[in-house]
Amino acid sequence: MTHTDAGTELGPVHPTAIPTPVTGLTAAEVAERVARGQVNDVPVRSSRSTVDIIRANVFTRFNAIIGVLWVIMLSVAPIQDSLFGFVILANTGIGIVQEWRAKKTLDSLAVIGEARPTVRRDGVAAEVSTSQIVLDDLIEIGPGDKAVVDGVCVEVDNLEIDESLLTGEADPVVKRPGDQIMSGSFVVAGGGAFQATKVGREAYAAQLAEEASRFTLVHSELRSGISTILKYVTWMMVPTAIGLIISQLFVKDNALKDSIARTAGGIVPMVPEGLVLLTSVAFAIGVIRLGRKQCLVQELPAIEGLARVDTVCLDKTGTLTEGGMDVTELRPLGGSDETYVRTVLGALGESAPRPNASLQAIIAAYPDGEDWRCTESLPFSSARKYSGASFSEGNGEASTWLLGAPDVLLSDDDPALAETERLNEQGLRVLLLARAARDLDDPEVAKGARPTALVVLEQRLRPDAADTLRYFAEQNVDAKVISGDNAVSVGAVASKLGLTGTTIDARRLPADKDEMATALDEGTVFGRVTPQQKRNMVGALQSRGHTVAMTGDGVNDVLALKDADIGVSMGSGSEATRAVAQIVLLNNSFATLPSVVAEGRRVIGNITRVATLFLVKTVYSVLLAILVVCWQVEYPFLPRHLTLLSTLTIGVPAFFLALAPNKERAKPNFVRRVMRYSIPGGIVAATATFATYLIARNHYAGSGALDAETSAATLTLFLISMWVLAIIARPYTWWRIALVAAMGAGFLLVLVVPWLQEFFALKLVGMTMPWIAVGIAVVAAVALEMLWRWVDRRFPA
Repeated sequence: MTHTDAGTELGPVHPTAIPTPVTGLTAAEVAERVARGQVNDVPVRSSRSTVDIIRANVFTRFNAIIGVLWVIMLSVAPIQDSLFGFVILANTGIGIVQEWRAKKTLDSLAVIGEARPTVRRDGVAAEVSTSQIVLDDLIEIGPGDKAVVDGVCVEVDNLEIDESLLTGEADPVVKRPGDQIMSGSFVVAGGGAFQATKVGREAYAAQLAEEASRFTLVHSELRSGISTILKYVTWMMVPTAIGLIISQLFVKDNALKDSIARTAGGIVPMVPEGLVLLTSVAFAIGVIRLGRKQCLVQELPAIEGLARVDTVCLDKTGTLTEGGMDVTELRPLGGSDETYVRTVLGALGESAPRPNASLQAIIAAYPDGEDWRCTESLPFSSARKYSGASFSEGNGEASTWLLGAPDVLLSDDDPALAETERLNEQGLRVLLLARAARDLDDPEVAKGARPTALVVLEQRLRPDAADTLRYFAEQNVDAKVISGDNAVSVGAVASKLGLTGTTIDARRLPADKDEMATALDEGTVFGRVTPQQKRNMVGALQSRGHTVAMTGDGVNDVLALKDADIGVSMGSGSEATRAVAQIVLLNNSFATLPSVVAEGRRVIGNITRVATLFLVKTVYSVLLAILVVCWQVEYPFLPRHLTLLSTLTIGVPAFFLALAPNKERAKPNFVRRVMRYSIPGGIVAATATFATYLIARNHYAGSGALDAETSAATLTLFLISMWVLAIIARPYTWWRIALVAAMGAGFLLVLVVPWLQEFFALKLVGMTMPWIAVGIAVVAAVALEMLWRWVDRRFPA
């Protein structure tokens, strides 16, 4: 059967008699508990509060540094030297607005994806939100359902609970009336009902749910890499800034206000404050974009993580195929009467309180045998691969029937297996109906069962699955289909979707991790995989250095989803899978995954690009300050000059580049990859700029000489920074060329418009020195190209 339930290898299961139902609380009792506050009313935070967002974006270490310098500059210099402060306000504002929008998106999506447990009140079962559950409520549970509050078993029907999320033990626990059920555990097989004994913050589920859906930016290589870079920047910045202050205020005999302004001009550009904000904005916009496509990102790093994936493991049922299926043929075996077989199938369908997709198709095809009474039942589990029931037939006879996988219930030499194989090769799903010779509570009930009929079902392929698999192939992401179904059948479905490769029966896979990893590298489709094997397969792939994503919708996928680098659950899947997955596809569309991959690659690739821009500026700012201290000269720039350069060569371009499409697969070692360009780029820029400044100091004399020297140095630094931007913007598209050209035009405008010249204190004097500045910039640009190409060869990413 297809299933949304599963477990690991199970021991003998003892069926129980169908119990008398309990009516649950009355409406008056519910109202009384609500009045007393005994409600499971726990606000689940899917994001930071508005106050937290404002605090996180405003009160940062770098905003504090810039804020102090801004206040100082406002008091000692013209407003144009304080422009950097307004840039900080704008960036902080953008960060707050974007994260607030992401918060609203996540909050609304969290409500859509919220579990709705079934509660029995006044004898009537109805779905309610988790926050409406009250103390002593009777909650019905079935395969795949998660216990959302703590309670005690009242009814059980072969109920098996997986408590691995709580205890780490993968083996399911058989529950009996009176046994405790802990919130956070989920049903593997069977069904039942339990009475809520702990609700609200007393229940473990309160902490579990809040932790599962929290808006977080932790455990991200991108974020941690940027934090590492900023830590090193701080260490460099403090002693350099102290040296600069001493040099400008005490060594050089300059006016106090001018010295303070030039000191601030040296300190401000050392701070790559926009990098953190731009990263937050890029992540937040990614969440909003995916939210519009009904994709709930429970942890922001999941966007980044899926972009780093090189292997995606797909569960066939619910991922490549739709949940529903249809009975296409019934083939009686051994001369069985087809009318009688139809009656048996109808009775089996009626006996299941929570039928899975296969049984629902059988129920739709065959009517219930009205005069048959179910006396015992054995629910389906993915470990057994079959279900069963005992009946008292209308004529008083008793019979026991099993329905499940033919290759599990039949002996290897049974001729029906060859027929099954032929049907499987056509991509059809086949179930065997067998009459058991033993009692249902016998551990070996399948032994000696007599084959009665083959039930042929056709699965509905997802219309978007083929395109999605093609996308992964184009992006060099290996797709592995891992299913509990028959390997030949799964292989046929995969081939219909255009996925080629070796098909392997997982029962023949080696247990050794290394040998299993080799088999996984060679194979593409794997059938008859147990839940524990799915978990082992994920671990084996990871042992070979693969970054693994696992998709699934059933409880049998939970263990693998937990261990995978990225777990992706379907919105219609079990609550257990949604709880452990980092990404939930609320529209159940596998086709949404390429959008998630694209968002992650866009964020990582573009932030790596713009980080280079920011950190080249940091490196050359620190080096310029060191050179100024060593040569005992005035700092060449005022804050307004570097604000202009930063805006035109970093701020505006970085915003557009950070949001541009980028399909390049994410690579590891973010810090190393960024710094291998930033350090040589910063060194070249600082050296060339300072050389221009020193030549200009010898060229100009008299009043206004410092302004002329500053203008020449600014021209060199701008041209080099533009060349860095031009390199970062590759490969060129029309809009990237237009972006670089627009930034160049902006600087040219400042140089030719008189009031802008005065506002930014930029005026090129004479013809000789400006052309020398241009010549030095050209040499530096050539050096930059050669140096970065050497870095690519010497230190490949």
